Amino acid sequence: MTTLPSDSGVTALLAACRNVSTDPADRARGGVDRSGYVPASIPDRIIYAESTDDVVQALRLATHYRVPIVPRGAGTGLAGGSCATAGSVVLDVSRMDKILSIDPVEQQAVVQPGVLNAEVNAATAPYGLFYAPDPASTAICSIGGNVATNAGGMWCAKYGVTRESVLSLQVVLADGRILKTGRNTIKGVSGYDLNALIIGSEGTLGVVVEATLRLRPQPLHTATVAAYFADAPAAARAASAIIDARIQPSILEFIDGGTLAAVDAMMGTDHARRGNAFLLAQTDGYGALLEQQVLIEAITPYATSVEHTDDAGRAAELVAARRNAIPALQLLGRVSIGDIGVSRKRLAEAVQGLAEISTRTGVKIFVIAHAADGNLHPMVVVGNDESITEGPAKVALGEMFHLAQRLGGTLTGEHGIGLLKQDWLEEEVGALSLELQHKIKAVFDPLGILNPGKGI
Repeated sequence: MTTLPSDSGVTALLAACRNVSTDPADRARGGVDRSGYVPASIPDRIIYAESTDDVVQALRLATHYRVPIVPRGAGTGLAGGSCATAGSVVLDVSRMDKILSIDPVEQQAVVQPGVLNAEVNAATAPYGLFYAPDPASTAICSIGGNVATNAGGMWCAKYGVTRESVLSLQVVLADGRILKTGRNTIKGVSGYDLNALIIGSEGTLGVVVEATLRLRPQPLHTATVAAYFADAPAAARAASAIIDARIQPSILEFIDGGTLAAVDAMMGTDHARRGNAFLLAQTDGYGALLEQQVLIEAITPYATSVEHTDDAGRAAELVAARRNAIPALQLLGRVSIGDIGVSRKRLAEAVQGLAEISTRTGVKIFVIAHAADGNLHPMVVVGNDESITEGPAKVALGEMFHLAQRLGGTLTGEHGIGLLKQDWLEEEVGALSLELQHKIKAVFDPLGILNPGKGI
């Protein structure tokens, strides 16, 4: 159980650490993420770690003085997982931002947690390699945060999420010991898979200080399809038709009409005039153009218009519509980004169910989705002075989860539980599973000082 630290304990911890900020503005920024959740107070201090030794020292002292520690990377989380309040100290690892090595033969890169996702791809591109997990926030999210939430992205349609692309980790435990998980080989089954356990644990089991990433060869050919539809259910049915056609697209993304209009307003594009829903698909590899043709045949019965290209410039313009969806909606108000998952064949039912929730609650809900794996991101947009954690917005979030549950799905596909989704976790995983997870947490962090109150 977490106990509140004494003032002298916090003082002693901070006196022993380098790069500590007491500035209220720093503390306010360092206590929030991009979820829209607003903490009731700000953390006591922020420690900016610049090395593994800094993290080790901070956690040893935090354990000694019983000080709750909130690990933080780029702060782009969407579930309140790195939010912090009074009584806690933020351990910011964003300054640990070095790419330590790239091995083009083994197709691996070793990086620190503060390295941005896009920076990995910029560094590996000259070798003809890329790192597959690519959240929409690739330009601003860090590898440490990606590991903490098992982040996905558009390429996860073909290449999998973070767990499939992280071979090994160095993790500092709550008491300052350094744990090595995984291995640098592609295969290995020695012992329990602690690497997979750490990935997605939201900073509640340890602080990642180094990651060995699996890279992949850049595809020599990429073909892009942009299809427009009369309504969102038609687009969702077209996505299911692609799966039924036994095609493995590298990207398959869904955007509803309201989101298209917001993107157009921000970017000056005309997507919403071309349809009330949108599918973006890419195929890659030597058979990219052949697969593209099969894909077009699968969706044509549902679409009002279809554009296809193998021009990299035009493809980038189309992909930008999806990458800018969330920033466009953030211009409309405070955004809470949902993260439900359903089986791919039930995507259309989920889209229709979300529209019904919006009508019933009076809450504006916009929908984008990784359609290839059934991971929907329903986004609640409220006024900048309105809450997302109470009132109609929270009712809508709860109904989203129950919709996913009725369709045999999940509360979160890639954003994590954080603070925002705890009310519904036990209902999904069951009491026994949650009990065992609490026991695992106690093994790694017996005092409960690591990101207390988050995840489980």
